[in-house]
This record gives sequence, C-alpha cells and structure tokens, in this order.
Amino acid sequence: MYPGNFDYHRPDSVAEAIALLGRFGGDAKILAGGHSLVPMMKLRMAEPANLIDVNGISDLKGIREADGGICIGAATTQAEMLASSLLGESCALIPEASALIADPQVRYCGTLGGNVANGDPGNDLPAVMVALGATYVLRGPKGERTVAARDFYKGVYFTELGEDELLIEVRVPALAANQGTAYEKMKRKVGDYAIAASAVVLTMSGATCENASIALTNVAETPLFAADAGASLAGKAVDEDAIAEAARLAMAIATPEADLRGTVEFRTAMAGEMTRRAIRKALARAQEG
Repeated sequence: MYPGNFDYHRPDSVAEAIALLGRFGGDAKILAGGHSLVPMMKLRMAEPANLIDVNGISDLKGIREADGGICIGAATTQAEMLASSLLGESCALIPEASALIADPQVRYCGTLGGNVANGDPGNDLPAVMVALGATYVLRGPKGERTVAARDFYKGVYFTELGEDELLIEVRVPALAANQGTAYEKMKRKVGDYAIAASAVVLTMSGATCENASIALTNVAETPLFAADAGASLAGKAVDEDAIAEAARLAMAIATPEADLRGTVEFRTAMAGEMTRRAIRKALARAQEG
C-alpha cells in the first residue's frame, strides 16, 4: 500500500520544528530515520497530515561529554553511535546494543531518537536507556523538561512525549571502571525484533555486587525495569545461584504475547535466559576493570 496524502516540512532549526508541532499538533509526525513511521504509514496505521523531517537540524546531532555524563543528540544515527570512541570508552552498552538493531543499511539512517521515542516495545535502545538510568530532554512551546527513561514509557506507542514536544537529546551517566554492562538479544534472523532481550548494568566492589540494573526488551507493552531482579543481586557475590534468582525474578514480570517468534512460555523463558547471559557477561567485564 501507499501512504495517504501529507504535507512535507523540513525545518532548519529546533525552534522551527517545535513551531510546526505547535501549529499542527496531533496532525503531525516527526520523521527521523523513518523505519518505524513509514511502514505504519504504508499500512495506513498512521496517517499524519504533516510530516516534519528533522534530519536537517544540526543541533539534534552529535555525541559529547557534559555534566559528568554523555549527551547524545536525538538525530544521531545508530551507525554514528557505533563509530563513537567516546561511547566505546565510556558507555559501551549503547554501541553494543546498536550493533544488534536490524542491519547496516538501517543503522546508517535509523536514529537514537527514533528508536527510543516512539514507544515501540520491540525497539532495543529503550531497555538499554532504562538500565543505564538515562534521562530524555523534551522541548516544546512551553519550554524544556526532562523525563527519566524509566518513567517515559506508558504503553504500546504511548509515551510521556507530548504532541507538541520534540525529543532533543538523551543524557546518560558515564560508567565507572567497576561497572560492567551487557545486552543479550535472541532473535530469529538478522533484522528481526527480539524474541526477548536483556540489558544489564552491574556495579561491583571486589566480588560483591553493590548495585544491579536490569531491563527487558519486547516481553511486555513497554520496556521493563526489573527492579526486584536487580535488587536481588545487591550485597551478594554474583554466583550461579544469585544469577538464577535474578533471572527468575526477571521472568516473573514478563508478559509477552504469543506470536511468530514463539509462545508465551518460550518468550518468557528466553527473557530469563537472556538475563542470565547478560549478567554473566556484565560480571566478567566489571571484573576486567
């Protein structure tokens, strides 16, 4: 099918984009990489009267250090995040997960903002941002506000982003030497959404876990912050018994639907298995320093 009729706008600045959003409201959609929006438009699941292309706005691009963390512009592509030495050194979880998104052709066009902002539960980077404790910077006609990634997702394609707001950047805390991260994803084939995936951030003090953050992809209507699973590791040695308990608690909050990727039982079990694998990998990386 072909998309319905729409007016195309290509603003040169954030202010111009926000003015267009304020003018058109619910009749407008932001176009970044387009890999989620365009297929929905072809299926007539989305029929915006106005398409606002933000790819020409330089202020939405780039990766920089700021306030003890890292700021990533919303229009930064996944390929650019993969190539970033700053992310590779300070927050390798982001390029690791980016490498598992679709295929190289998609990653050269797909953006951070497009992946985290539209509320698709199958997208990989939302759970990564939840595990990292990232913050989203939103700007609209009334000014700028920040929303924690853990509070941003409300349902399928339903988030805290207002119709007249634009995601400007994502702020991520820099990781310390005693922290290890991992993202483990099971999928049927290259380019597919996850059957289940798990993002893990471990903070270690010697052999003892100080803190653990675990988030799950595509096993519910939103990315899931597995708070109990992470808390179960805190203050303990991360041995196989502790890992098994964390995986069990992660599985307990998974509510996937049966689909072509598997049954409810299989996808739930894979949420636990991906959590086990991610914890083991994150632990090894934290111990390497």
